[in-house]
Amino acid sequence: MNARVELPPAVLRMARVPRPGKVHLVGAGPGDPELLTLKAARVLGAADVVVYDHLVSPQVLELIGPQARRIYAGKQRNHHTMKQEEINAVLVRLAKQGRQVVRLKGGDPFIFGRGGEEMQELVAAGVCVEVVPGITAACGVSAYAGIPLTHRDHAQSCTFVTGHLKDGSAELDWAGLARPRQTIVIYMGLSALAQICARLVEHGMAPGMPAAVVQQGTTPHQRVVSGTLADLAQRVEAAGLESPCLTIVGEVVRLRESLDWYIAAEQGAAATGANASTAQPELSAAFA
Repeated sequence: MNARVELPPAVLRMARVPRPGKVHLVGAGPGDPELLTLKAARVLGAADVVVYDHLVSPQVLELIGPQARRIYAGKQRNHHTMKQEEINAVLVRLAKQGRQVVRLKGGDPFIFGRGGEEMQELVAAGVCVEVVPGITAACGVSAYAGIPLTHRDHAQSCTFVTGHLKDGSAELDWAGLARPRQTIVIYMGLSALAQICARLVEHGMAPGMPAAVVQQGTTPHQRVVSGTLADLAQRVEAAGLESPCLTIVGEVVRLRESLDWYIAAEQGAAATGANASTAQPELSAAFA
């Protein structure tokens, strides 16, 4: 006869306590899924719920585990699926329910990703939060465009700014941005590009300063339009670039002509694939 084991009351109480919820603020990187960090991939695979943004690539979403519920919270210009306050409330509610939640954002959560605002709300609500940094667009996109953000001969500092402030304006520290020997990277500035270029020139930057706009950087759909502050807005409009775009201003943009590795690499990979396909019948015949 099997003896019945009586568990201590303390153990029984522990068994009835639900596991605490947690929110991971995860950066998905700039677009290329291979730029995702190992930790981000692990957390995605273990999540109960993933609340994700518009700029997260489909390939990154494929890493979400089959058990996870997906909630789209994407924002595009003049169209927000959910207000920021609603997103904050959803994250708090899910965590309070004991869920392991991933808040998945393009780039890095703490660089123009509203990660700081969301973490403030979560901490205030007593929710456990962990941040998983990602490669921000400025670093990833500039690298894939062949534009080093710093260079001993051209730029000793680099400034990240947003071209679209919380109140909808684009009023920035123009005098500071127009200082020489630095690189400026502008997020979300496509709609105000002409104004941005004009204000930099007004505050002393040379009209001939090199500048570039990169659309869908680090992806196979990457497009780059280069010019100067005097003509960049017209070039971009003629090319029909659309968001998401990143603008880079500074002498380092000149280096793109010799450092544009990504297109060459893509073309080389395509050629290699074509050659492999052509050679396949010969290999099959050899081993038949």
